[in-house]
Amino acid sequence: MVVSVGTLSYASAALAYGVLSVLLITSWRGRLPGALLGLASVMTAAWALAMAYQGARPDASKLPGELLEIGHKTAWFAFLFILLGYARQAARPIDGALRRVALTTLGACVTIMILVIALRAGDSPFLREWRFSTSIVAPGLLALLGMLLVEHLYRNTNPQQRWSVKFLCLGLGAYFAFDFYLFSEAMLFRRVNADIWSARGVVVAMIAPLIAVSAARNPTWSLDVFVSRQVVFHSTTLLGAAAYLLVMATAGYYIRYFGGSWGGLLQVMFLFGAGVLLVLMLFSGTLRARVKVFLSKHFFSYRYDYREEWLRFTRTLSEGATEGRIQERCIEALAQLVESPSGALWLRQESGAYEQVARWNHSAAGETEAADSALVSHLRTRQWVINLDEFRGASEVYEGLQLPEWLANTADAWLVVPLALHDSVHGFVVLTRSRGRVTFNWEISDLLKTAGSQAASYVVQAQAAEALARAKQFESFNKLSAFVVHDLKNLVAQLSLLLRNAQRHKHNPAFQQDMLETIESSVAKMNRILMQLRSGGLPVEQPAAVVLDDIVERAVASKQMYRPKPSAEILDRSLCVAASSERLERVVGHLVQNAVEATPPDGTVTVRVQRQGANALIEVADTGKGMTEDFIRNGLFKPFESTKSNGMGIGTYESREYIRELGGKMEVRSEPGAGSTFVIALPVSERVRSINETTLRKGVG
Repeated sequence: MVVSVGTLSYASAALAYGVLSVLLITSWRGRLPGALLGLASVMTAAWALAMAYQGARPDASKLPGELLEIGHKTAWFAFLFILLGYARQAARPIDGALRRVALTTLGACVTIMILVIALRAGDSPFLREWRFSTSIVAPGLLALLGMLLVEHLYRNTNPQQRWSVKFLCLGLGAYFAFDFYLFSEAMLFRRVNADIWSARGVVVAMIAPLIAVSAARNPTWSLDVFVSRQVVFHSTTLLGAAAYLLVMATAGYYIRYFGGSWGGLLQVMFLFGAGVLLVLMLFSGTLRARVKVFLSKHFFSYRYDYREEWLRFTRTLSEGATEGRIQERCIEALAQLVESPSGALWLRQESGAYEQVARWNHSAAGETEAADSALVSHLRTRQWVINLDEFRGASEVYEGLQLPEWLANTADAWLVVPLALHDSVHGFVVLTRSRGRVTFNWEISDLLKTAGSQAASYVVQAQAAEALARAKQFESFNKLSAFVVHDLKNLVAQLSLLLRNAQRHKHNPAFQQDMLETIESSVAKMNRILMQLRSGGLPVEQPAAVVLDDIVERAVASKQMYRPKPSAEILDRSLCVAASSERLERVVGHLVQNAVEATPPDGTVTVRVQRQGANALIEVADTGKGMTEDFIRNGLFKPFESTKSNGMGIGTYESREYIRELGGKMEVRSEPGAGSTFVIALPVSERVRSINETTLRKGVG
């Protein structure tokens, strides 16, 4: 097997039309033009594959290649005749006269194929001469017929619709013209030029993207074909590289042929330099950008593949949001749309001024723009994308705009994109000139304006998230302050009561002992408050199994100086719950304090502890003035609302929230004038079983 330049050339054509055939067949929707186009593509792929095999196996039979040579052109003729019929009469795909011409042409193609088979039957000099003439003359005449059909198709297509078939006509016309030149030269010199024959495969492969674009532009062919710009760009790059290598190989051959003794060395040096140049071209960002602009201008009705561009744009912004670099990503996403290499972002601050907050591949630091500057006012009023090159040449287009000095002196500044959202300009991005020499027009302006609005939403969302985080910090601090003040208020109330009773009971030993215990407890609570302030937050205490007897008795004992004195009734002893002993005691103490304050001196305040199923109940009942149902529903547990003149309104709220944290619940039963009952229900800890069992064993023993 011999792998030559011609073999690779035709193999590239087979690959290109194989991919095109799959694309066309899988998107066919049942109409005749689509079927014929798919058939022509399949036949072309088969022909190119046969030519590649024939080049690799010179001893192989040439009959399949010759038949497919005529056959794939016949398929293209059938497709062109159908399109010509649609172009001439929309009501009928093909009229009578055109049908006769088409049938005659296709019949001639079939006759030529039969003749080729017949001439292969023998090996006499006469047959060899006719075989050679037929293999040259027939393809040349078919190429001439193909050029005529392409010209008729383009001329008979409505001028407003020619954009949809111009690339098909350009591609097939170039192919038939190349074939006509190849076989005309062969008829003149009685031999086929090997270099032109080898280049033929690449030429055929290069028209495949043109046919795909035309198929995508013609829904009347019953094809649902989507040809992305990425496919066209990479296909063009691949085919261009193949054509480049083919030309360089041909040039290297002639250098070696005419170079004498130095020919081999010169050929190696030339091919190495050509390879390095190709690699540099393929890895050049500027070159890639210019190729994309060229393809978008000349191969597509719109410059952008909006689906791909929007997916890439949102992906870039989303990655920036997760990485915490949304501002830099905003610049990058906008710059990618116009192949800009760098830019900077200005955002509105709380003062109203616009400050530069981020840069992407940009070194210059811009100044702050005042809220009433000419640039900001123009962006706010018009919300236009400002083309600075256009402004420098025709400033009257941007009526009333005056560039700030720092922007006017930035030589590479190109576009100013406003970040507008809901009729408000939250910032703007300055982009530098495109590497691909992108021409600014209405399409780019609309795209950047829309993208700027989308970027503004991301930036505003990031700012709102940052502001919310700061607000949560302040909220946490305020919450801590409120709880600390509430605890201090309770301590002040206890000490004030102690001070009022000191004059009357200071010589009573029992009072003195109670006073010392109260002061000791108050000092301990104050120390805990100081620790909370130092740590900057409320302490996180892990729940542990605690006995309710001790907690309730301590809470009741701490309120014995008040009138009426609260009492404790422990109906079920040794009940354990999972909680913080200190915080649960504070909850019970707060409810007892409220009950005492709401009850006259001759009333009663009772704290009961009992078990109900899987729950331990703590009931704080009083015979005070009671509460209305509306107050219980709308005001009792609402923070920072209180009916007391010196109340904070957070004690009951904090108590209920902590009970919920423990997996319990707090309920209230009350009637105006009949008193109130607060019921705390907490799940009984598993430890109660072991305590009861231990007590039972001790009793039995």
